Amino acid sequence: MKKGLFGKSFTAATAAALLAVAAVGCSSGSKGTSSSGSTVTVKFANFSSSGDNEKYLAQMKDEFEKQHTNIKVQIETIAFGDYFTQMQTRVAAGQAPDAYELNFENFYSYAKKGVLLDLAAQFKTTKFDQSTVNKQALAAFAADGKQYGLPASFSNVLLIYNKDLFDKAKVTYPTDQWTWKEMDAAAIKIRALDKNTFGISQGVQFFEFFKAAQQNGGSLLNADKTKFTVNTPENVETLKHLTDRILVANSMPTEAQLSGTGDWDLFKAGRLGMIITGVWAFPDFIKNVKFNWDVAIEPGNKKKATHFFSNGLVINKDSKVQGAAFEWIKFMSAGKEAAKIRVDAGWELPASTYQDVLDTYLKAKPPENRKAVFDSLNYLITPPVIEQFNEMNDIIGRHLQEAAQGTKPAEQVLKEAQAELEQKIKLQ
Repeated sequence: MKKGLFGKSFTAATAAALLAVAAVGCSSGSKGTSSSGSTVTVKFANFSSSGDNEKYLAQMKDEFEKQHTNIKVQIETIAFGDYFTQMQTRVAAGQAPDAYELNFENFYSYAKKGVLLDLAAQFKTTKFDQSTVNKQALAAFAADGKQYGLPASFSNVLLIYNKDLFDKAKVTYPTDQWTWKEMDAAAIKIRALDKNTFGISQGVQFFEFFKAAQQNGGSLLNADKTKFTVNTPENVETLKHLTDRILVANSMPTEAQLSGTGDWDLFKAGRLGMIITGVWAFPDFIKNVKFNWDVAIEPGNKKKATHFFSNGLVINKDSKVQGAAFEWIKFMSAGKEAAKIRVDAGWELPASTYQDVLDTYLKAKPPENRKAVFDSLNYLITPPVIEQFNEMNDIIGRHLQEAAQGTKPAEQVLKEAQAELEQKIKLQ
């Protein structure tokens, strides 16, 4: 779940604006809405509410239907692992729902296929105030100069740490000035406490690698996305940094040492000093962690870079109820009631901005240092999205596993990944 976002740096004022906006009213009479009193049904598919969050989406639906008595929303929730396979099939067959959810990583390919509604007409008809949605999050769901979606939520990644283990190892808590050097040194000291305690967990996988590469001045693509830059010296150094934790210092557990235990479970068991993961972990950790823990901005090397992940809301270009569908996605994106439900649930963060909702979020404990969530916005980066994003992800991820398992050195792994990418993926 992710860096100057889209080339722009966040200020404290921008962070404060992330949850404070004017309410957006209901409009009627646009294509697909009813001004005569008849009821319109909007079919909506999503993945992010699967599991514990379905009840919160149901609360949003109930509130929306109170405000829009002539619109009913029919919600379909599909598990993330199945969602995009199903959606690709349904879109190709002309059976896509009226509105649906897309994550940032997959949005671009759908926009390029020409299956999404350009929202310009809806913006004009409803006089939608675009300032009610965070500017950078809104820009994430535009392509080729057209706005194809609205952001529903965003999340970023932090360094979450076990304060009790830091105290036991006599290590000072992480600060904003930490770099890889201080983080790795702390991990080694915590690992030395006993054979069952580890210092850090950071997956050796596509998303963590591209982010760590940026922290070290590297990248996966050149600036105009016409060439892969996977096997550069900066990236080799980055991969060695990640894998040395496993293969040399063993401050991060091997797969054998994990014995099937997930990194969240290891952290909750009090056996892991630090974990690099997203704000979506907060509800679970608040409920299930019994020791003292807190968060900090993730350290970088040559610079800081933190993940920006966002889920967007789009409309089927062929929907017969486009106006009603827009009212629904507008409510989820810019409605204050939806923002409050999301924040109270700890279900990521809304893309709309309300100061009172922001204050509620910041005052909630733990973690104590929730301010780090917004301070991290100064360093946000987005995934290197191309049309064949999933294939790129799979190729790089498969090669990274060879490095993590110690079967091939980092330089060879990235050289082979570069060659396979150039062979199988055509860039613009």
